[in-house]
Amino acid sequence: MRPIHSGIATVLLMAAFTPLHAQTGPDALTPGQIALACAPAPAAEPPAEAPRLLGAQDTLLHTLLAPQDLLVVGGGTQAGLQLGQQFFIRRPPSAYTGRPGGAYMGRASGPTASTTAGWLRIVALNETTAIGAVEHVCGAIFRGDVLVPFEAPSVPADSDDDAAGELDFTSLARVLAAPENHVSAAPGEYVVIDRGRDHGIEAGARLAIYRDLRAPGMPLAALGEAIVMSSGTSAAVIRITRARDAVLTGDYLVPRNQSQK
Repeated sequence: MRPIHSGIATVLLMAAFTPLHAQTGPDALTPGQIALACAPAPAAEPPAEAPRLLGAQDTLLHTLLAPQDLLVVGGGTQAGLQLGQQFFIRRPPSAYTGRPGGAYMGRASGPTASTTAGWLRIVALNETTAIGAVEHVCGAIFRGDVLVPFEAPSVPADSDDDAAGELDFTSLARVLAAPENHVSAAPGEYVVIDRGRDHGIEAGARLAIYRDLRAPGMPLAALGEAIVMSSGTSAAVIRITRARDAVLTGDYLVPRNQSQK
């Protein structure tokens, strides 16, 4: 491998290197922003050229990477990386191939969300390789995880308010994935749903959670409430604000008309 410059030698010679576990200064994230940044992301397989974690600066090759390690990134200036850039560390759905993810009452599907393991900052690089320092840990970081450009999330105003508004059963969404592509989630957790801005689901919208009991003559059963925390064109991330049972993949989300709030 070609010698790494731009300060990498200095970094590696330091007796101790303590990465930041949260941003400091004027760019510090609020607890709400951190929670949303750590939420699962709608499924999106990264392009083949996306930078990935190759390992850690250690004498042994590890699959599970320690957050205090300096992480080696497969990509440098030739891939457009720059000193000081921040990236989400994400595990795409393909990493869960072969593991059940989304089966619910006969409705089977594969993994449908990317896991956010944390985020890092590029601290040194050359043409083909970079070194990243972890700034925040959301979960386990693995060799092969993908780097996605970091963007501080915006938390909807009044996101802790009680739900109100008339229910619109003509436009139902469904739960796609819970954290780590599990099939269940609890109040306070974030899940991915299969509707976004294309279906009128905007950040800040309130949703009621219902379950189809799949029994003749039985209506949908009210389960809980949620709020849309971020929305893409065809999928969104919601936070479960309350529920009387575990929320499962396949459960329904019913929009609330907030003009009635």
